[in-house]
Amino acid sequence: MKSWRTSVLILAGLACTYGLEKSGLVSMYILQVLMYVGINSILTLSLNLVNGYMGEFSVGHAGFMAIGAYTASIVTVWWFRNSLPLLAFPVATLAGGIMAAAASLIVAFPSFRTRGDYLAIVTLAFSMIVKSLLENIEALGGPRGFLGMNRLTSLTYVAFWTGLSVYLIRNLIYSNFGRAVLSIREDEVASNLVSVDTRKTKIIVFATAAFFAGVAGALFAHLIQFINPRTFDIRKSTDILVMVYLGGIGSIAGSVLGATVYTVLLELLRPLNVWRWVVGPLMLVALMLVRPTGIMGLREFRWFIPPEERQPARKEGGALVGASR
Repeated sequence: MKSWRTSVLILAGLACTYGLEKSGLVSMYILQVLMYVGINSILTLSLNLVNGYMGEFSVGHAGFMAIGAYTASIVTVWWFRNSLPLLAFPVATLAGGIMAAAASLIVAFPSFRTRGDYLAIVTLAFSMIVKSLLENIEALGGPRGFLGMNRLTSLTYVAFWTGLSVYLIRNLIYSNFGRAVLSIREDEVASNLVSVDTRKTKIIVFATAAFFAGVAGALFAHLIQFINPRTFDIRKSTDILVMVYLGGIGSIAGSVLGATVYTVLLELLRPLNVWRWVVGPLMLVALMLVRPTGIMGLREFRWFIPPEERQPARKEGGALVGASR
């Protein structure tokens, strides 16, 4: 897609979301659900980068989201004291992403010395350590949580970051660096033989995924205006995994689809109270048995594929799709 068309579409999309938010045509509840969809799309895209495109298995994404949420909250509440929101919130969002990316290096350097399921174990342990630390730091509220943030997250701001994450991850995947990432998924040994620095590639991808998880955490914290360590427990990581494998591994469109379907489904099941949280793990088990790669697994809508890499379109399940690499 030509760059000017992309720019026009992005500006039109942001204008539509701004108009929708200010028009009063939809309720605050609907706006909040739409913002959840956007935040979950960012989380799903970022985890799909590691699990779907690179072929590794990470289960501790909630830990990076927590670091981003707490970092951004500290910036806006302690440093800016909730003043100058137009300046403070973008700074806080970036700070949340950068801190999450920096924390990911602690996991990435030892984990990528080996291959196999080691990353899953380390990321799970990392997520539990982050939760335990947050519960024991009284300055951050301990188990009671951190509050005092203003509601700075808006639909337009969420749409901006969702669009930016789609754009950047799509360009990363279809770049020369992206070819190295995909080669690791297909055959890491062969990638090494053709001079791909697999360890360096894995670290960069993992840090990029953590950055976007931190951004999602910053948006989430300033939407609900209250966070506590329990928000980012293993259940949150499970929800993100379900969205990835529901929409489809190795697919940008699948990530957005999975986040949208799962978020809306949980809202529809709200009358079930705590029992609705049983749906996520059950869906994950059912998906692994019926369709392990998800709805759009390893496929992509043609709009996300560069013209020079598109294969002939075909109709499948009512959708016009082109094969992903």
